[in-house]
Amino acid sequence: MDDIEALRRCLELATEAVGAGDEAFGSLLVDADGHVLREERNTVGQGDPTAHPELALVRWAVARYPAAERASLTVYTSGEHCSMCAAAHAWAGLGPIVFAGSTAQLTQWRSSWGAAPSPIRPLAIHDVAPGIVARGPFEVFAAELERLHFEVERRRSGAEA
Repeated sequence: MDDIEALRRCLELATEAVGAGDEAFGSLLVDADGHVLREERNTVGQGDPTAHPELALVRWAVARYPAAERASLTVYTSGEHCSMCAAAHAWAGLGPIVFAGSTAQLTQWRSSWGAAPSPIRPLAIHDVAPGIVARGPFEVFAAELERLHFEVERRRSGAEA
């Protein structure tokens, strides 16, 4: 599985999340051979604001893999990890993060829509966990990500389509 293929699946999961009333995030945990071990999507709509897919993957990996093996696992995700998820990823010792859209992009989009700011400082992965290898954003996904996040914001603000 290459980066683009994995990130496309992450966007499919993010789309599913939006359709279920959640935020637009989806993630995969992939082993060193490119096999998908686990898929998760955002489920914050069920009442837990920490129900991010990246955090769910960290918990799943920690329960199943020893620390020495976790470093070989890659997390693919539709959006760059927030501070909470980046910290958990680093503490768990997972391998690289590959993200379709960046925190900077999401922050800029939300600002342009007049959306309320995030309750946490919008930091890049390297600002939280400088030792993590991270790749992204991938511009090919920017328009679709912006559309998905706008749909979530429109729903949150009660605006009509």
